[in-house]
Amino acid sequence: MTTWNLESMKSHLLICNGSSCLKKGGEEVTLAVRDEIARLGIDEQIHTTRTRCNGRCKDACVVIAYPQGTWYKAESPEIGRQIVRNCMDQQVAPHVVYQTINGNMTKNPTSGAIKGISKNK
Repeated sequence: MTTWNLESMKSHLLICNGSSCLKKGGEEVTLAVRDEIARLGIDEQIHTTRTRCNGRCKDACVVIAYPQGTWYKAESPEIGRQIVRNCMDQQVAPHVVYQTINGNMTKNPTSGAIKGISKNK
């Protein structure tokens, strides 16, 4: 197993590879994200982790950027590449589903994403 030194990391991308996301191109998005990081030479700034289900299956394939707290709907490998560039200060607002604003998770009203089921029961 590898233990990475993360001291220079600016973003950690959590890329869903759960069953719904894999059916909608999660593997291809993962490869595109990692390829874009390598192409830009920013391996020391962006770390990636494949996850299982992130609980937003209708937004497949889900990519979450931390510490920004931004949730993306990566419908294609190209959007995955745009997410990497967004982490380096370029915008892909149409693909943002949720983002942290003033400490609160806020839904992007232009994303077209469904609200989902409330966790408060």
